[in-house]
Amino acid sequence: MIRIHVINPNSTASMTAQVARAAEAVRAEGTIIDAATGIGSPASIEGYADEAMSVPSMLSAIRAAEARGATAHVIACFDDPGLAAAREVAAGPVVGICQAAVQVAVTIASRFSVITTLPRSVPVIEDLVAHYGASGRCRKVRAVDLPVLSLEADPAIARERLLSEARAAIREDGVDAIVLGCAGMAELCDWLTKEAGVPVIDGVTAAVKLAEALAGGGFRTSKAGAYAFPRDKSADLSPSHCAA
Repeated sequence: MIRIHVINPNSTASMTAQVARAAEAVRAEGTIIDAATGIGSPASIEGYADEAMSVPSMLSAIRAAEARGATAHVIACFDDPGLAAAREVAAGPVVGICQAAVQVAVTIASRFSVITTLPRSVPVIEDLVAHYGASGRCRKVRAVDLPVLSLEADPAIARERLLSEARAAIREDGVDAIVLGCAGMAELCDWLTKEAGVPVIDGVTAAVKLAEALAGGGFRTSKAGAYAFPRDKSADLSPSHCAA
């Protein structure tokens, strides 16, 4: 049995519910989705400070999920906050939705653009795309200039701006796929695919299917190097160690 822990690092429960619905819609028969919301973290993640504040709660949630039998984890925020740290504390594979979406995009399309929420997120995502080795295939990171929480609060405006940016990306960037740069856009994916006429990739969907594949293949996070479990520092302070 595959149990995928999907963690929304922010503290907005309605966004977790949306992410859970997207994950449930694509899970394979027999896969269990265990969705969780960040505790004590920001209501949305819109910058490096928000990312940093969300990570401690997320790492605790991952440890707890593994104690319950989770076989893989999905970080449902497009900034992939704390991804390397999460891989340190987890035995099972950990998939960030940005990395998963980029991997799908370079597999099914020759060129893609990302559409995110606020302009301040553009350089963050540009750096992530570069880190994942896809800068040559990503033509542009665009923003609809809406806060993350407005995607749910003003759905009509969100749809209008997303479709406008998608059409501009196809026309101006010459892309043949669009990546949605926010987990809060997950439920707009199918609609936007039909309206834009090109594949639109939701990172939650991509990450869940990748996590399923990794867990199903028996892959686990390597503990031989940088992703080794965090060391127990208590022994370093023992009298015998200090005397040595």
